[in-house]
Parts: sequence; C-alpha cells; structure tokens
Amino acid sequence: MTTAAALAARQEQTRQKIAQVETAIAQLRRGRGRLTVRAIAARAGVSATFLYENSQARARVQAAIADSRSRHDQSAVETHERIEATWRERALNAEAELTRAQKEILTQRQRIGELMGRLRDLDQTVPGESIQALVS
Repeated sequence: MTTAAALAARQEQTRQKIAQVETAIAQLRRGRGRLTVRAIAARAGVSATFLYENSQARARVQAAIADSRSRHDQSAVETHERIEATWRERALNAEAELTRAQKEILTQRQRIGELMGRLRDLDQTVPGESIQALVS
C-alpha cells in the first residue's frame, strides 16, 4: 500500500512540475523573455535535469523553444523587409532624380551650345571693334 501511495505522490509531483513548466513558458512568452531550458527551469522552479529527463516536459520545452525561434525569425524577417523596402524606395527615388538631373544637364548643354552658336554668328556679322563696344 505504501508503494502505491508513494508512486501516486510521485506522479502528482511530476504533474505539478509539468504544470509549473507550462506556466513558466506562458510567463516567458508574455514577458517576451528568452525561451531556453535554463530560463524555463529557473522560472518553473524545477531542475534542468527534470526538463531533459521527463519526456512530457522535454516535449513541451522543445515545442516552446521551436515556436519562439520561428516567431523570432518571422519578426526578424519582417524587420528586414521593412528596412529593405525603405532602401529600395530610396534607390528608386535616387534613380529617378539621377535621370531628371541628366535630362536637365543635357538641356543646359544644348542651351549653351545654341548661345555659343549665336555669339559665333554675331561675331562673324559684326566687325571686331563693334563686339567690344557691345560687351563693354
């Protein structure tokens, strides 16, 4: 009879520890704490050895850690995509501005060419002293 009572007490103690582990995992998730075996063990008040040796506890911890990693990875991907989008937008704006600046430069060069041609034409039609008088 005492063996059965001892086994029942041991099973109840194990259930309580697993419940503490689940509570600790939930608290660490809410608090955005880092999910590791040591952190869960410390928060739950159980030993890390218990988490490794008990198959139910080990499965819950491994699932929580894997879920945490996937959430962290997803968060990192979203952050990266947001940053990448701003850089992509800046690059597109820079390309558009470069194209506009190149068109403006071409327009200015053509205008300078036209004005230089007028000066040359004016120089050929007006005698040299007259140009000096116009410029002064």
